[in-house]
Amino acid sequence: MVVKLAELNMKKILVTGSNGQLGSELRLLSEKEKNFNFEFVDRSVLDLSSEKSIKNFFSKSKDYFAIINAAAYTAVDLAEKDEKNAELVNVNGAKILAGYAKTLGAKFIHVSTDFVFDGTHFRPYKETAVKNPISIYGKTKSAGEDQVLEENPDSIIIRTSWVYSKFGKNFFNTIAKLAKERENLRVIDDQIGTPTWAGDLARVCFLATSTAKSGIYHFSNEGVASWFDFAYAIVSSLGYPCKVIPIATEDYPTDAKRPPYSVLSKQKFRENFEFENVHWKQRLQELVREIIQ
Repeated sequence: MVVKLAELNMKKILVTGSNGQLGSELRLLSEKEKNFNFEFVDRSVLDLSSEKSIKNFFSKSKDYFAIINAAAYTAVDLAEKDEKNAELVNVNGAKILAGYAKTLGAKFIHVSTDFVFDGTHFRPYKETAVKNPISIYGKTKSAGEDQVLEENPDSIIIRTSWVYSKFGKNFFNTIAKLAKERENLRVIDDQIGTPTWAGDLARVCFLATSTAKSGIYHFSNEGVASWFDFAYAIVSSLGYPCKVIPIATEDYPTDAKRPPYSVLSKQKFRENFEFENVHWKQRLQELVREIIQ
């Protein structure tokens, strides 16, 4: 089944995590999709770490065609010392939200991560690959996937990787800021994945709201990169004289372990969705042009 954006009708879509990267891009998308009624909520309105907050929110009459869960506990290193709160949001909150979507008859779209894998596969991970997360963040997102599908089998889970945008705290904005201030940057060159522009991820989540499909799909932009490759491309695109120096993971210790290889296979996604995906370098160039205009 191929789903086209033009085939969608006027429906109400709830978006959680409205102030995050994905939520912000979905807000921009909503301004163009005039035939849809989007409702955006942040943590102050719908707190996924609080079952009471979720219950209170849905205690009022709600009529949603779809719910896009763009909220998550994404502080990878902090999660190592804050497992309880990471679990409340990424596991318990996701499960409860999926349950309400099922009760309401709303399509549930849940966003997950490449961090559910240990990164030792060294060829693009398919959706059926064995999960083996090596960080608390990855473990909570993996458990969240399981709970969502158990609670609501009709859900769609979209695993993605290395998300960036002009909004909020992310690798792109961090590198852009530091490169403007410093003469050189040391960036890890032995972790491999694929940068994904949050705007494309937003379009994919929106597209998924209309499909009868369910289960797990992988989406990222095309191509492969190391963090060094990504940083080098950002600095070069912005025209800064900052020198980017490749280093090994062991030279930049962090609280959480990262998968050394987390490229996602998108074959299943291509077979089920009509979407014009592009290389990550093209999307980066387009974002930079938008910012410097």
